[in-house]
Amino acid sequence: MTTRAIFLDRDGVLNHPVIREGKSYPPARVEDLKIYDSVGGQLQRLKDRGFILIVVTNQPDVARGTTPKSTVESINAAIAREIPAIDRFIVCYHDNADGCDCRKPKPGMLLVGAAEFGVDLPRSYMIGDRKGDVDAGRAAGSRTIFIDRGYREAVPTNYDYRVSSTSEALKIIESETNNEES
Repeated sequence: MTTRAIFLDRDGVLNHPVIREGKSYPPARVEDLKIYDSVGGQLQRLKDRGFILIVVTNQPDVARGTTPKSTVESINAAIAREIPAIDRFIVCYHDNADGCDCRKPKPGMLLVGAAEFGVDLPRSYMIGDRKGDVDAGRAAGSRTIFIDRGYREAVPTNYDYRVSSTSEALKIIESETNNEES
């Protein structure tokens, strides 16, 4: 059996984003972090079925100088305490102009995670709430689930599933896994 993964964006997928003028932003402080209900239990069930759980998150506010790297790391640590099933956090701290390979929509973070855990990308999933998440998943060759939260920004047009919540996305993966195993 090959290793399968679920790659998860952070803000808007695991935790509630801060919405300003229809756009999604990360919480500014650990105290502002609010994780979506039931996601931890669903992720644990999928981990118990053999999935590796990897968070892949762009955090450009570090490069922009508006958020300290320590704040991002503290938020990630708080999420890891709430959702201990997560295997790894991979973070891109760059801004658009940096030209890195890790910043979504490029697939660098997914490729790093796949190499680290020996992941079969075509049998894995990328769950995200923004176009860049879905584009990164497609570029890496994984299945994609777009959580449409109604932000005022461009939305992806090429994805495997479009849902309205993280819970719904994880139910799809559970269902597909059941079908593949039966």
